[in-house]
Amino acid sequence: MDAWKNQLFFGDNLDILRSGCIPVGSVDLIYLDPPFNSNATYNILFAEKGGEKSAAQITAFDDTWHWGPEAMAAYDDVIRGDRPKLADLLQALMAFLGRNDMMAYLTMMAVRLVELHRVLKPTGSLYLHCDPTASHYLKMVLDAIFDFKNFRNEIIWAYKGGGSSKKDFPRRHDVIFRYSNSNHYNFYPDTIRIPYQAEGINRTDDSMWGRHKGTSKIYKPHPLGKVPEDWWPISILNANDPERLGYPTQKPEALLERIINASSKKGDIVLDPFCGCGTTVTVAERLKRRWIGIDITHLAITLIKKRLHDTFGPEELEDFEVIGEPADAKSAAALAEENRHQFEWWALGMVDAAPAQDKKKGADRGVDGVLYFQEKDDGPYHKIIVQVKSGKVNAATVRELEGTRKQEQAKIAALLTLQPPTRPMREAAAAAEFYKPEMFPELRFPRLQILTITELFAGRQLEYPRWVPSKTFKKAVRRYKGPTPQEQEKSYPKLPNSE
Repeated sequence: MDAWKNQLFFGDNLDILRSGCIPVGSVDLIYLDPPFNSNATYNILFAEKGGEKSAAQITAFDDTWHWGPEAMAAYDDVIRGDRPKLADLLQALMAFLGRNDMMAYLTMMAVRLVELHRVLKPTGSLYLHCDPTASHYLKMVLDAIFDFKNFRNEIIWAYKGGGSSKKDFPRRHDVIFRYSNSNHYNFYPDTIRIPYQAEGINRTDDSMWGRHKGTSKIYKPHPLGKVPEDWWPISILNANDPERLGYPTQKPEALLERIINASSKKGDIVLDPFCGCGTTVTVAERLKRRWIGIDITHLAITLIKKRLHDTFGPEELEDFEVIGEPADAKSAAALAEENRHQFEWWALGMVDAAPAQDKKKGADRGVDGVLYFQEKDDGPYHKIIVQVKSGKVNAATVRELEGTRKQEQAKIAALLTLQPPTRPMREAAAAAEFYKPEMFPELRFPRLQILTITELFAGRQLEYPRWVPSKTFKKAVRRYKGPTPQEQEKSYPKLPNSE
């Protein structure tokens, strides 16, 4: 227990699950919200040089998975594997659905669910969150892997929202399938109880059987409240919710809190293999669980790290390690060679810059990232643009960036590069002179700054006024471990006959 470090993995969750990094039968609770067909493009979708789409990038950036070599390989793995029921099911689904996006999604999910089943403890539980588009197919896949006898609940997460349809009933719910790994599973009802409705108090058993027995049994309420039914009216995060960080499919912490409390206790291990903006790991941290998060984008990893630090602060945040991130200039160069866009997003995170725009929407005009600063709390926002280069750079690169800075009306521009700057590059940067804040004109910040990845690892920072906290990323709400002070003060009103 003392040697444990919470873990945040960058990479494809299938590769990480198969690598042995997570031991067999070690996880108490798995929650996953795999993307599919919710009309949300997570961040950015792009193609390989030959024009074909990368399956891993689709997993990361597009809310639909497509049939291709990766899906075919996953299908072959299942057919040749040691799960005959699952193999039979996928072959039947292939005959029914054909080779399309839905079949690709189900196949790619099947191989991952097999690995998740492998790392789950015999007493553990899995909650799979999906929308009604694919839920009926996913339940068959889960039955084949976990056994239909271990199906526990189809939880309906019901919520309200804007908009309506003229041809359909507005869809306002998600489905969460709950499965256990065996018939001997952990469930902690007293941690999730909610207040009774008035009509449920002191209710008499007036059923036919009750009248036949001549009983007048009165249902006495539990002093802690009742266990919620399998439909959960929990509000979604509206645009102004303090929890909202801008991630398209972010789930409310109240939803994850109920799941984590119901199926784990303090010190248990919680795994989220599609952790997105980190709601699961943030709630697990607050409730004093150990946790493992996996995501395939450096954008998500950067957001999760910032969210954890903002939420708990250095005094309360347990130590965690990020696995798969570049640890030095050599591994950063390897990432750039493997995937230049992932390198770009990782490098932007090194200087707390956000991606400037969607890569699908044409040329980036020399702006890869942006961050904002203020000289005073109520003052205007000033822009810094960032360009990331993993290949060759020269003085022309610097001069073009200075032209872009002026065109974008940015106060400062930064070039992040793997290659050390040449003397002509340094001279071109110096020609841009300095930015002088109005409040402290005696201070000077280079208008054009060149930072190498090696320097960033050594602790060098982008130079700009920092006396007002940066507003580039929305700051997560500060939370306390365990119940908040408000939650500690809250108590349900004493109910009649609850003694």
